[in-house]
Amino acid sequence: MQSITVPSVFVTKAPYTTHHCDLYALVGWSSLHIRRQTHWLQIIYKSLLGKGQPYLSSLVTIVIELDVSCPSSLGHLEFVVLESEPNLPFCFLDNDWFCSKVVVTTPEGDTVNFPCYHWISGNERLVFREATGQYVGISIIGLPQIMKVDSASDLPAEVRFSFTKDFEFEFTNWKEDTFFGYQLLNGLNPMMIHRCSKLPENFPVTEDMVKASLFGKNLEAEIQVCQHGVMYVIHLQYNMLYIVSHFLAAPLCLLYMTPEDKLIPIAIQLKQEPGDDNPIFLPTDSEYDWLLAKIFVRNADFVEHELNFHLLRTHLLAEVFAVSTLRNLPMVHPLYKLLISHFRYTLQINTLARQTLISENGVITKNASVGGPGMMEFLKKAVASLTYSSLCIPEDIIARGLESIPNFFYKEDGLKLWDIVHSDRGATESIALSKGPAGFALSNIPASLALARGSGLLMCLNEVVYCTFSIAGIPQSFSSVTELVKFLTMLIFTVSVQHAAVSNGQFDFGGWMPNFPISLQQPLPTTKGQCTESTMLKTFPDINTTVNGMAVLYLLSTIFYDFKTFHDNPNRIKTPLELIHKNQDELKIYNFEIQGRNVSLPLSYTYLNPNNVENSVAL
Repeated sequence: MQSITVPSVFVTKAPYTTHHCDLYALVGWSSLHIRRQTHWLQIIYKSLLGKGQPYLSSLVTIVIELDVSCPSSLGHLEFVVLESEPNLPFCFLDNDWFCSKVVVTTPEGDTVNFPCYHWISGNERLVFREATGQYVGISIIGLPQIMKVDSASDLPAEVRFSFTKDFEFEFTNWKEDTFFGYQLLNGLNPMMIHRCSKLPENFPVTEDMVKASLFGKNLEAEIQVCQHGVMYVIHLQYNMLYIVSHFLAAPLCLLYMTPEDKLIPIAIQLKQEPGDDNPIFLPTDSEYDWLLAKIFVRNADFVEHELNFHLLRTHLLAEVFAVSTLRNLPMVHPLYKLLISHFRYTLQINTLARQTLISENGVITKNASVGGPGMMEFLKKAVASLTYSSLCIPEDIIARGLESIPNFFYKEDGLKLWDIVHSDRGATESIALSKGPAGFALSNIPASLALARGSGLLMCLNEVVYCTFSIAGIPQSFSSVTELVKFLTMLIFTVSVQHAAVSNGQFDFGGWMPNFPISLQQPLPTTKGQCTESTMLKTFPDINTTVNGMAVLYLLSTIFYDFKTFHDNPNRIKTPLELIHKNQDELKIYNFEIQGRNVSLPLSYTYLNPNNVENSVAL
């Protein structure tokens, strides 16, 4: 039932007791007709006083109250239409009507105002929109007025910080399966996912389990074709820390590339050994069963990302490269000149990290799902599994079977920047030509000098091998300039491009804790149908743990004032400027290509934009 009140004023030449008029109300998008209502008039006499003879006039006012029955709610009320029926023939009465406003009380109890303040006469038809008065801003007297906005998210996109847009996307979509899959390709850790050609024996997913997620296709056929099935595996153990229990999954996750080229999870097992107490969770399970399983995977990904792919494979390797270079290559050596800018601040940031993050009282040690002795054991296993080919992105992408996977922007940008860094210009005899990301060209280095036994380069390499416990596949010596170029490319790529890929977006994806929790404080679910919203909230870390984790992620994502980009070249001594300019031009062109691609994406991938890639592991 809609209640419509119309305060009106009729100007008449004599007091009349009744007046017949027509009121047509168009509310929302439905037309409501109210005809031939009889309304009582209240006569109000108004005197105008002046210096001369007083003038007495009479005004007739009316307040119309109508109850309007609607078959269903009209939703948001948009406008009203008012009409007055023309006078009947031979009727000498004025039918002019001045309507001040229409006030509608909705069934929900809300009041909607339609200011009018117009004369309505004859066959006229007027439309009025809803116009409830609002303050533009609430300000303090004596201070400049302010805009009315409840939160930063209410602002238009063009006036907001760029990072808040990514954070808001995460906040809105963190529960979605498509966003879960997106993060495994273009999030903080694009390194774990690989194509599945055969289901592991300890992951007994059946056709009936995932049939609803395969768009009418057969599971075994999809795996055999090896185009859509993708496996995500993390091998971890539980960790008990201090008073609070921290629980860590060792999940297996099967993902599927939909016909719309969106990667979605279709099965999750939270422990390695199958059993009655280790169910396989599916999208068809209850909302919180499925959501909690994904949360445990995201927490395991946090540990794998921060300790293995961020700390070990960028920070710790960069430290070995830096110390070996400083110890074995003289400052006049061309390789020293090439590499030194890529070690800027690395030794200090690593020292600070050991003191504040992974020390006995460090933030990661105390708050993460794996810490203390468990963290050290994890890092040892990660070092043992490290290979030279996994540090070279072209070989790594092939090894994981991801050459043709769509919407894999880490792969696209990473391969392009690897090629720019590599730039082997056909150095075959006595010239090794290797370009750093700043366009620094290393030229005219006799191969016999660079590769000779006992040379500074070989001593540097031997120290790298010794300090990293012989990374599987790493060269023990260089037999050709091509091998040297590849090694230098890997080194420069690791400390610049790869570090940017796994570091720049930490607060974008981790600023909303449920999407990337530092720890979880309830045991893994062992049965289905028991999880509720309350279960999920109890599983999340407490507020202190959450704040500590978010603070670290924010700090590690901060860009400082002396940030040196991918194409900065601090050392131009005796370097071929034409090669420097050509290299920088390539980076600028690719920068524009990335910007053009991102225009059409719901979430831009900017972490490997050359302008966002720092020249070294500096944070």
